[in-house]
Amino acid sequence: MKLRAFVLLIACLMLFGIGCKKDKQPQGTILAQVGDDKLYEESFKSVFTEEEWASMDSETRNKYVQDWVNLTLLAQESKRAGFDNSLEVKQKLDFATKKVKANALIADRMADLEISEDALFAYYRIHKGEFETKALEYNLQRIYLEDQGKAQQLLIELESGADFDLLVKHNSQEPLRDKLGYMGFVSPGTQDSLFWNQARELETGGFAMFAADGGWYIIRQIGTRESDKDLMFDDLRAQIRSRILAERQQSIYEELLKEIKSKHTDVYYY
Repeated sequence: MKLRAFVLLIACLMLFGIGCKKDKQPQGTILAQVGDDKLYEESFKSVFTEEEWASMDSETRNKYVQDWVNLTLLAQESKRAGFDNSLEVKQKLDFATKKVKANALIADRMADLEISEDALFAYYRIHKGEFETKALEYNLQRIYLEDQGKAQQLLIELESGADFDLLVKHNSQEPLRDKLGYMGFVSPGTQDSLFWNQARELETGGFAMFAADGGWYIIRQIGTRESDKDLMFDDLRAQIRSRILAERQQSIYEELLKEIKSKHTDVYYY
């Protein structure tokens, strides 16, 4: 799980698990307790997708539970210091609560959305001119690990500023470790297409983690150059799907607002 997923975890747990009164806390399996605050597995699981939860090993779960405990300690100290009464804190929590609820409503409407191959290709034909025609090649460095939990821990360390060369040297479990994991430039339509597809989602200096070859890779994108190859439909499939989903999400957002506003006449601007 990337660091931004951890940030999301923290934000959601702040809303659902910290500083709640006993009678408002969800009942279920208690993972930990900090003073009077009980930390429930049901609240913890709600932050992750089913796929993320199923793929998370016990070591990784324990790490996130410890992070939750640490956050709870900080929140309790913040409360004792009187920050609960801060207008700024109250306004930020109110906004965050509304955003989480709104996103849940939109996600519920999108849950059954399926995008067929025919729909992807039809979109590509209509919008072909809007996509890049020349492929970029990406210069990559990688770490290979057999253990997912260890890979997730290294990813967190990297996104916190750890040295990639040192982590490759001391952790990678493949021969490329001797070259500090440097792959060179990867292109679409080659044996390195899997790495190319992951790298194209990254900005220079960014990291990604994914499963392949019986283990887990962490890659760092360290540069780009233009390829002499044209991008084809297969190379653009993931990008097309993301665009369709983004457009559908915006459409659902507008439809929901129209539907809800038709029921309310008590909206005023001052």
